[in-house]
Amino acid sequence: VQLVESGGGLVQPGGSLRLSCSASGFTFSSAAMTWYRQPPGREREMVATISITGDTTAYADSVEGRFTISRDNAKNMVDLQMNSLQLDDTGVYYCRPRRSGELLGNWGQGTRVTVSS
Repeated sequence: VQLVESGGGLVQPGGSLRLSCSASGFTFSSAAMTWYRQPPGREREMVATISITGDTTAYADSVEGRFTISRDNAKNMVDLQMNSLQLDDTGVYYCRPRRSGELLGNWGQGTRVTVSS
């Protein structure tokens, strides 16, 4: 399993970023995909998850209504559109595949998001 996250950066509060995760080494279309983040000094937490076909999504309460997860099974990619970014959205963001409730592979290098004025 190889996961390459990209798209992070420095953004002001209220701004937007779009993260991308390029996946390989497994059958992408048979795995749910989840975005996680690890804020500074805190545990890694689930942000958003999307089903195999993309028709079911779920979000952490803290990002509901601001973030949108999507996937392209033809390109083996999952994106996270982040709008109305807040200071608490700062952290390193990771994607990870899940099948039958189990996480596949290991954590990638992540992509850092810094929300600061």
